[in-house]
Amino acid sequence: MRASQTLFLLLWFFCIYAPTSFSTNVTYDHRALVINGKRRVLVSGSIHYPRSTPEMWPDIIQKSKDGGLDVIETYVFWNLHEPVRGQYNFEGRADLVKFVKTVAAAGLYVHLRIGPYACAEWNYGGFPLWLHFIPGIQFRTDNKPFEEEMKRFTAKIVDMMKQENLYMSQGGPIILSQIENEYGNIDDHYGPAAKSYIKWAASMATSLDTGVPWVMCQQLDAPDPIVSCIWRCCTSQTCGRSCICTMEGRTLAGLLVGLSLLVVMTMMHQLMSMEFLDSLSGATLKTCIRP
Repeated sequence: MRASQTLFLLLWFFCIYAPTSFSTNVTYDHRALVINGKRRVLVSGSIHYPRSTPEMWPDIIQKSKDGGLDVIETYVFWNLHEPVRGQYNFEGRADLVKFVKTVAAAGLYVHLRIGPYACAEWNYGGFPLWLHFIPGIQFRTDNKPFEEEMKRFTAKIVDMMKQENLYMSQGGPIILSQIENEYGNIDDHYGPAAKSYIKWAASMATSLDTGVPWVMCQQLDAPDPIVSCIWRCCTSQTCGRSCICTMEGRTLAGLLVGLSLLVVMTMMHQLMSMEFLDSLSGATLKTCIRP
């Protein structure tokens, strides 16, 4: 009898207190992210960690949660973390692991947009200056010197997240990762090399085995299983493959299924209230809604 009671108490304890430490399955269909077999309605906002101090992060994140967000997304800034080739900085404002853990402590998900091209109104789009001086390099195309450096940095970030068990497949908060960024806006300029570069980037990213979906922002021809679609490009031809529709021109961060227009407008009104925007101290909001 005592053994049965002990077993019951142990099971109760793990059911109540331990779920966040267990790995969770994250996938998607043509309508939404699917977490543990259930489509999720998620609202996401951007907080770029180096644009505030670590002391500010908990308050900004909590205010974002209070305002209705489920997911915090951020770029990863290569020139911040590797200002000199082979010399890394992950301290202070650059402490990416601490930022992700702070988001997790608030009970929110993370979309980690590794890039490593960020744009984001950030110097050189996030590329370190030394990258420009590598012999024979051409950025963001099927170019071996660039691909070698891009793979090295991307793998380093993924490995850091894995070592800290930060992917949801490990029980952490990261539900999505992004490779490249808004390449579909410029790929015509690179000709045939653009297509082979995107295929390479997709293959490289998925080979890192994060256990969560990878996305590309504004890349409608992204190879499966990479996800990419923005709302105004979602059609019967694109939706239904590796595509999830969003309301804002940035891929994925949050997803939805079947909200009425009234609910959508109410949510947007609450999120965009001046009081909430003022309280965020520079955090940028994005809502990803398909009405």
